[in-house]
Amino acid sequence: MSYELKSAGVLSGGTCCYAGSRLPVRGPKRDLDSPYLAFLGGTEVFGRFVKTPFSDVSEALLKMPCVNLAAVNAGLDTFASDKALLGVAREARLSVMQVLGAQNVSNRYYRVHPRRNDRFLQAQPALKTLFPEVDYTEFHFNKHLLTTLQGISAERFAEVRDHLQETWLETMGQVIAELEGRVVLLWVSYDLKGNGAFNHEPVLVERSMVEALRSRVAAVVEVAVAPAGLVDDFDGMIMGELDFPAAQHMLGPKEHARIGCRLAETLQGKT
Repeated sequence: MSYELKSAGVLSGGTCCYAGSRLPVRGPKRDLDSPYLAFLGGTEVFGRFVKTPFSDVSEALLKMPCVNLAAVNAGLDTFASDKALLGVAREARLSVMQVLGAQNVSNRYYRVHPRRNDRFLQAQPALKTLFPEVDYTEFHFNKHLLTTLQGISAERFAEVRDHLQETWLETMGQVIAELEGRVVLLWVSYDLKGNGAFNHEPVLVERSMVEALRSRVAAVVEVAVAPAGLVDDFDGMIMGELDFPAAQHMLGPKEHARIGCRLAETLQGKT
């Protein structure tokens, strides 16, 4: 195992913003005057700690600029509410959109942070009514909230889960419509240590949900992957000395290369 001990902020130009959007996405900033493909997603698409994310791998194979519009900890709400960034993606020849978790979407039960969607902001009255025994000031992240609710009552949690999945489908449909259907859905799935729905990424997304969107997009690319810590995929990672625990849960360089190749195969016939 080897990795470079550097600041992650140095990684491939740090972050940048496009078209007036406040979302810090992967840098360096790219020229948007020539034809390009857009890549939207969260930490996996951003390629945290990885020098060559899979968007760069696809770019090298396709010989077309692939603009990485992903942000660390971004969720579906991040893009659904960012009209400026959606405008950049809409001008692309085609957009690759990561299938992101259903837990990180604002809904009738709780609100999430507008850019870092993994963060819990506020319980809505409907959730306080459904789970009156819970002190919501204890929660900062959606996963912690939902695992706690499930532990209290699986039956009541099922109501929350069903609503989250319905909200996810509706929001995904809106984003796809904004991009005029010129979308390739990238379904990167993997398991973290432990059992249960909250240790599988993307969280609370079932096959039937993705299949319900298939007819509305150009293609669906499904790739089962493994985090770096489970397959010792650290060679070439760039990180600070304190970043190693977090890096174990990220996708390593080999997995990024594999995803980039798979995407290039699909995109080749559609651009």
